[in-house]
Amino acid sequence: MLQESTARRLDELVKRREELTQALSLPDVFDDQDRYLKLLNEYNDLEEPVRIYKQYKEHIEEINSSREMLEMDGADSELESLLVEDIKRREEMLPELEQRLLRALLPRDPRDDASVVMEIRAGAGGEEAALFAQELFRMYELYVQEVGGQIDIVDVSETELGGLKEIIFTIDGKGWYSRLKFESGVHRVQRVPETESGGRIHTSTVTVAVMPEAEDVDLEIDQNDLRVDTYRASGAGGQHVNKTSSAIRITHLPSGMVVTSQDQRSQHQNRDKAMQVLRSRLLAAQEEAQAEQTAAQRRSQVGTGDRSERIRTYNYPQARVTDHRISLTLHRLDDVLAGDLDLVIEPLATALETQQLLEHGNDEQQTD
Repeated sequence: MLQESTARRLDELVKRREELTQALSLPDVFDDQDRYLKLLNEYNDLEEPVRIYKQYKEHIEEINSSREMLEMDGADSELESLLVEDIKRREEMLPELEQRLLRALLPRDPRDDASVVMEIRAGAGGEEAALFAQELFRMYELYVQEVGGQIDIVDVSETELGGLKEIIFTIDGKGWYSRLKFESGVHRVQRVPETESGGRIHTSTVTVAVMPEAEDVDLEIDQNDLRVDTYRASGAGGQHVNKTSSAIRITHLPSGMVVTSQDQRSQHQNRDKAMQVLRSRLLAAQEEAQAEQTAAQRRSQVGTGDRSERIRTYNYPQARVTDHRISLTLHRLDDVLAGDLDLVIEPLATALETQQLLEHGNDEQQTD
């Protein structure tokens, strides 16, 4: 059975959705589009928990009704058998409905629907790290293509052998942060490098950062705090650099943060992309500082999302991928590198949900 506090909360949500239904039916609701969209979004967010709760209550009512009929005199054996069978069937469905309700009530990360800014940087390992950074970028590129999105490169620094010292790119569209937020951290590769003639296994690292794209309303930047420089795009001659574009370098003076963009077709587009990355970086830094002050904010995360945290190892000799946060080991390295990232993303999301359910259950017991 549901905890009493959970049932009270669900009753409040049912009442609130009825209020929203009335508010959205008023003739003047369309006069204020911002208010209308806010009410509509809240109405839609309540649809799932309210629908499941109604199903749950219907089962409870039917169970109680069948029990009352069983207690009545004069019920024949055939009817009793049908009632007992109906009660058993409905009672077996209750635990699943309760779990679905708890999932629907879990706090939702408001950033999950956001587009993302991603940064991949070669770490320890020199050229071998840069070559693996290129492979990681290709892995994300294939995954995004498979899901139905598109990567837009902001800036890139390549090596002579085709590796990546650094690449910054965006993925626009709803829900990308929820898909890729667990990718932040240190990715470790173990293999015999192409540049190594001795056949020894080396360990190299690549750092990945995933940030939700910040909107103007999320973070206001004083234009007086910015220094903007233009220069001719350049690079190692790789496929990503558009040499006919004027590149942009933006320096945020208070923080010293520097962002460049050289892959867009115009100076204006490069500036927009650079501002997009800068805004997202500043917001991520702000949120990280807040999370450090309030450790409880990180309780519900799978790992901390810290860029210095080792999250995954790609072992080529054993064709193995290991995610250290949930002790997940898969001997499907080729599939993961070919873009089948859901093999690791879905177990991470499930682990987060399980952790949240346990914490939610403990909180409910303390409340009751």
